[in-house]
Amino acid sequence: MKILLAVDGSDDSYEAVRALKYMARAEELHLVHVLDVPSPAYPMMMPEVAQELYETVERNMHDDGTRLLDRIVSLLPLDTGPVTKHLVVGSPADQIVALAEQLKVGLILLGARGLGPIKERLIGSVSHRVLTFGPGAKLILPRPLKRLHHILLPLQGTFDADHALAFLQQKPFRDPPIMTLFTVLPHTRPPWPVDAVSSEHMETHSLRKAKDFLDEIAAKLKVLGYQTRVATRLGTPVDGILQEAKALNPDLILAGSRGRRGVTRMVLGSVSHALLHQGTYPLMIFG
Repeated sequence: MKILLAVDGSDDSYEAVRALKYMARAEELHLVHVLDVPSPAYPMMMPEVAQELYETVERNMHDDGTRLLDRIVSLLPLDTGPVTKHLVVGSPADQIVALAEQLKVGLILLGARGLGPIKERLIGSVSHRVLTFGPGAKLILPRPLKRLHHILLPLQGTFDADHALAFLQQKPFRDPPIMTLFTVLPHTRPPWPVDAVSSEHMETHSLRKAKDFLDEIAAKLKVLGYQTRVATRLGTPVDGILQEAKALNPDLILAGSRGRRGVTRMVLGSVSHALLHQGTYPLMIFG
């Protein structure tokens, strides 16, 4: 698998570097640092002076970026794969997505950095925009990934399951972690009046069917070398996943990127975006 690691010199990006030790050796490892060069903010400045100032700032940032990439290379875990460095100018999220598409990477790895809850929801931080528009899988770290022994894998139907199996068949992790397969179902209330006993019976039946579905997927994952557990819960998707995560304390949540697309998805959110926004767990999203 080709991996694109985006770094900006923050503590979060150094944690992303450390997380590479849990990933399988990359076919190609690409490091990118994006120079978001500010334009001069003085409207009365002569164009020639403004251009000279911009070029001076860009040169200084370029030198700093080169030193940063060299430092990142020196900190890479052993046997991460052949490394290529990229230093580009532009909007960080746009440049990361464009480079990932150009290189056809299978995984984008970066730390989570926000702009505050209001701006982040309306405009989108770098991590949210990469999650929305980036190709392949994305690993985003709101907190350090200190180990990778246990993964919570929420699945909502065969579409999720098929994509999860396709991703895990690539053996993305250096050592196969334990997988807890999890489905959250809505409370079953039929459109016609029923008593509490009948309603409870229908919910029990739905949970049993969900467990049977998870057991089928677990059997396929065992063939791939993963130890598995299964769990079901009634509730709403995001709350159910976060409640299960709180109970299990997994090292990572691995989820599919379902839901809205484009601007609607960025503004209103999807399950994966809500997990990133509301949760504190390292989050990997597969396509």
